[in-house]
Amino acid sequence: MKIYKATNKDLDGVAVLFNLYRKFYDQPSDLERARQFISERFHKDDSVIFVAVDEAYLGFVQLYPSFSSIAMKRSWILNDLYVQENARGKGIGQQLLDCAVKLAKETNASSISLQTEPTNRDAQRLYEKNGFELDNVFFNYMLSMTDTSKQVEME
Repeated sequence: MKIYKATNKDLDGVAVLFNLYRKFYDQPSDLERARQFISERFHKDDSVIFVAVDEAYLGFVQLYPSFSSIAMKRSWILNDLYVQENARGKGIGQQLLDCAVKLAKETNASSISLQTEPTNRDAQRLYEKNGFELDNVFFNYMLSMTDTSKQVEME
């Protein structure tokens, strides 16, 4: 098995994984839209994706760059980590997470942040085993741009 930074040549394999990842989070399957989304990431170079590939694409991790104003340094948002169901339990998630941590160190980042559902205990165990801590200092807020009933009109 190889784990490496994905490029546009990996588009189809990453798109399949990304579509499966979205289905894992109860989103409807839409392989063409997943392919378009990942293609945009490659074209705009606005994320870093590592893939685990054996004879097939087994998993991926996607990170988005951000910045910490307090630390005055780069930070990374680990937005997506997914391993195909039939490949789980083989350490692939750990290896992908190791790539994310290595990227953060190489870019002198202040941190890697992530979110996961409260019910995703497997992911929580992986993150906690690797030193990630549940944030009990800051509240996280989000304004959904898809829920128009909660949006404020701008004048």
